[in-house]
Amino acid sequence: MIYLTGDTHRDFRRVADFCGRMDTNKNDILVILGDVGINYIGNDTHKYPGHLNDENLKRLLNELPITLLCIHGNHEIRPESLTAYEERVWNCGIVYVEPEFPNILFAKDGEIYELNGKRCIAIGGAYSVDKEYRLLKDMGWWADEQPSAEVKKRVEERLAAEKWQIDIIFSHTCPYKYIHQIFPFVYKDIDNSTEKWLDMVENKLDYSRWYCGHMHKTRVIDKVQFMYEDFTEL
Repeated sequence: MIYLTGDTHRDFRRVADFCGRMDTNKNDILVILGDVGINYIGNDTHKYPGHLNDENLKRLLNELPITLLCIHGNHEIRPESLTAYEERVWNCGIVYVEPEFPNILFAKDGEIYELNGKRCIAIGGAYSVDKEYRLLKDMGWWADEQPSAEVKKRVEERLAAEKWQIDIIFSHTCPYKYIHQIFPFVYKDIDNSTEKWLDMVENKLDYSRWYCGHMHKTRVIDKVQFMYEDFTEL
């Protein structure tokens, strides 16, 4: 089975409970729609009292009876920036994986995965509304949190090769047109460049369903499903 959920931010209690309720195994897949948070604090546990370092957290997650497919969010380092990750082909697309933790996969932006007979493209990244606070507190923030021009070009070229037809989109944030239906005021004066680019993508795209996280809301607007602590089956 293939399931989806929203941002976890290093707290996987609900994921463990879900695995227990659904009696999952490593052949099952859980897509986490960004801000997984497992590449966030490194070994700087002194800044985050009560938290495991990233390696020990991943050791625990690797024991979960499920395979995690993680979309890149804005509260984690891009896996391609970490030397421990290597590229592998998985379900017809490239993922980043650490050999020591084989059931924790990060999607590569612009890759298309065949899941349950559906073609699913990954588009990660977003702007951090808490950027200034994190910098002030010397917490993790990374300048490449949003998709670069290179990433955007890769996504567009891949979709163009598909004649702008795809079954499913897994993204962290959403197209701009939906933001004000979720937050009428909060997102007015920040960098919305990624969301505006996703607007352009969606306007050209013929698709069945779009799943995203980031907003910490649970809602369906047209074909876009915003996910947070809920779970759904693909």
